[in-house]
Amino acid sequence: MLRRLAATALSAFCALCASPTVADDATYRFSPVNQWDINKTAAYWNPIIQYVSEKSGVKLQLKIGRTSADTTSYVLTQEVEFVFSNHLFSPERDALGWKVFGRRNAPALRGQIAVPADSGLTRIEDLKGQEVAFAGPEAFIGYKVPSAYLQSKGIDVKSVFGGNQNAAIAQMFAGKARAVGSNSMLIEGYANRENKKFRVLWTSEPYHDLALMVSGRVPEKDLKAVANAFLGMHKDARGKEVLHKASQEVGLDADAYFIPASGADYAAYRKFYQSAPAGLR
Repeated sequence: MLRRLAATALSAFCALCASPTVADDATYRFSPVNQWDINKTAAYWNPIIQYVSEKSGVKLQLKIGRTSADTTSYVLTQEVEFVFSNHLFSPERDALGWKVFGRRNAPALRGQIAVPADSGLTRIEDLKGQEVAFAGPEAFIGYKVPSAYLQSKGIDVKSVFGGNQNAAIAQMFAGKARAVGSNSMLIEGYANRENKKFRVLWTSEPYHDLALMVSGRVPEKDLKAVANAFLGMHKDARGKEVLHKASQEVGLDADAYFIPASGADYAAYRKFYQSAPAGLR
């Protein structure tokens, strides 16, 4: 039933949604990590992908998973050719050959551990033995980074996975978990939309926003056309309007556009994996 409802919701928001297989040789699948929930993620990306397809002349289909981990699964099974993700910087996944070509110019992201503003928990040590909500085991900023910190301090918690960041935050505010591990941008946006207040117990070092990445299976001419369309959106009147409206849908800054990037911009991610606990690599 849940899968059926998710599929129905997605089709309502995403006219370009893909089937699990490639439609034809001239079509590429684009999968962004489901950062918010399936409806909001589709509402943000659908108009952007439609614009990029039209501007570049390269047909892209949007493929969104129910959970934040699904995009990684699509990569590993070669079901997609473009992604917006930060799940591919571990040594094993680096070896898959995916290339960074852009990122959003949003403020740096930080992993955070937060509690409701009226919570009696005041120190990170108070979380020992408590339930903490996370988006899912693939969430880098919202799960791996805060979990690595908790483990480094010997603070064992009971992890509860919501499937996406909005669901995890909602679990905390509903009292189903005492705290949440989150991406700083996403919990701030959720609290503003839902008129909720929270307190941060811990904040990580900064990391760049997620990366636009491409598989090595995509010819250079098609990559160049798609990259130029993404990176030039804010310079084009219609592209700027699409970005502005899409950002409003999810509470992003109206000026959040895409800029050039390379793998070197994600050195902090690779550094994390050098010392991360084995279970988080």
